[in-house]
Amino acid sequence: MSAEENLALARRFMEARVKGDLEAVDEMMAPDFVSRTSLLSVQEPDREGVKWVTAQLAAAVSNASVHFEDQVAQGDKVVTRFSAHATHDRGELMGVAPSGREITFMPIFIHRIEGGKIAEEWAASRGLSEILRTQRLEQEISERERIEQELRVARTIQQASLPKEVPTLQGWQISPFYQPAREVGGDFYDFFELPNGRLGIVVGDATGKGVPAALVMASARSMLRAVAQNSESPGDVLRRVNDTLVTDIPPNMFVTCFYAILDPNSGSLTYANAGHDLPYVHQGDSAEELRARGMPLGLMPQMSYEEKEIVFEAGEAALLYSDGLVEAHDPKGEMFGFPRLRALVAEHGAEESSLGDFLLEKLYTFVGEGWEQEDDITLLTLVRLPIRS
Repeated sequence: MSAEENLALARRFMEARVKGDLEAVDEMMAPDFVSRTSLLSVQEPDREGVKWVTAQLAAAVSNASVHFEDQVAQGDKVVTRFSAHATHDRGELMGVAPSGREITFMPIFIHRIEGGKIAEEWAASRGLSEILRTQRLEQEISERERIEQELRVARTIQQASLPKEVPTLQGWQISPFYQPAREVGGDFYDFFELPNGRLGIVVGDATGKGVPAALVMASARSMLRAVAQNSESPGDVLRRVNDTLVTDIPPNMFVTCFYAILDPNSGSLTYANAGHDLPYVHQGDSAEELRARGMPLGLMPQMSYEEKEIVFEAGEAALLYSDGLVEAHDPKGEMFGFPRLRALVAEHGAEESSLGDFLLEKLYTFVGEGWEQEDDITLLTLVRLPIRS
């Protein structure tokens, strides 16, 4: 073949590869073709490797074009300098998601031609793998920035939803504690001032993380606050909130919630539970569960919620909490767990520090130094103070 024919063959070969013409690429390669340079890092150095790369590119990009800048032929070798352009908008390429951006590849290829076929290939340029690696890094940085922004928004929503003040009731001590995890969840607690000096108390948790959980949490809290003003029944409040929430909540999300109404004068606590972790009441040397049946809010319409009542004696305390406490893990992977929590509530003595502080101290001892908190932790303790003589 003449020099001109060799130059034309090298051009046709590179143009077919850029544009994804597998049949033409296959026809122009010699049976024993060898590639000395990988266009993509996982490419095999034979005919099938070149065809595989060509197919990968064709499936991932559109609007492919090639512009030849310069060519030199000497003997059986052709040196080609060109630029290739394509829009990465069809599919993933080497772990890089389609971005709609243009990929520009400006290589220099050397081809050895034998018997009118491309027999051997070298490339003296920045590999396409490096370009894609840079784009993948840019995408990862962008994704991290997006997540951080979402977390900031979620924290803002969550912090705005928490009560600014803790109610002061004669003869009672109410102590909330909230510690967010880095990956914001849907924990919330609230207090509602009700007629006749009574107080509504709620602790809940919306499933999920980030902005979706924060928005569902804020919506559920607002509904509870509104409905609680028009009902003296915790079970009725949860029923009405559930029927409203179920039409608006995103699929696969729900809210667990414990809602109670405290009469500070009589010591009566009337409560209902929508699938939330069972609170404990410290009585003497034991910890009793406050059980009441009910499905989480937002799962199914027309649910009913069992309602129960307990009367606190002086010195008795209740613990309301979220699952971030019981689902914390120690360095060996053991979970803090409900049995441990219940035993600690029973163990706590009135002469010790507050129940909340006592439990947090035990938790931090359990998880050890360097603990990465997995979920928000919410504790709310309600104590009927001993009568002073």
